[in-house]
Amino acid sequence: MTSPRFPANRRRAVAAIGAVSAGLLALSACDKPTPLATVTIGTTSVNSEATCYDDGHALDTSALQKCLKDTSDAKTVKVDPDATVRFGVDPAVADKGWTFLLNGQQITESSKKTYTTIPGNVFFNEQYGGQSSTGTVTIVEGDGKKAYGLWTFKVKKDD
Repeated sequence: MTSPRFPANRRRAVAAIGAVSAGLLALSACDKPTPLATVTIGTTSVNSEATCYDDGHALDTSALQKCLKDTSDAKTVKVDPDATVRFGVDPAVADKGWTFLLNGQQITESSKKTYTTIPGNVFFNEQYGGQSSTGTVTIVEGDGKKAYGLWTFKVKKDD
């Protein structure tokens, strides 16, 4: 028995359908991006996906502690002590509430707003847990009882 013969345009159509199917399969295997947190100083903005996030589920204590310690992937922003620094979060994060930590010390009360402003000098003031020229800023999504996400930035004094 001889094999059936397909015209060239039919083979191309079958190949195109196969390529589209493979592409859709690859996309469905991708992780959904986490909500973003943004730092804005003047006209410069830096945003980041979460350091730790479990698609809206509460993080357990051990995962949270590990994430607080691991700042290796944190983006660095230069901060002029005289500048106003704006921090923003996605509305989905704001709905659960969020707090702001500087070097592990809570600086703000829990907020359900999508942004807050902090004077640049706070990051370098020992009274607020700041250090002389660098620091770590962490945004924690949660109500104070549970944490759902963590975003980390490093701040560096811009003289």
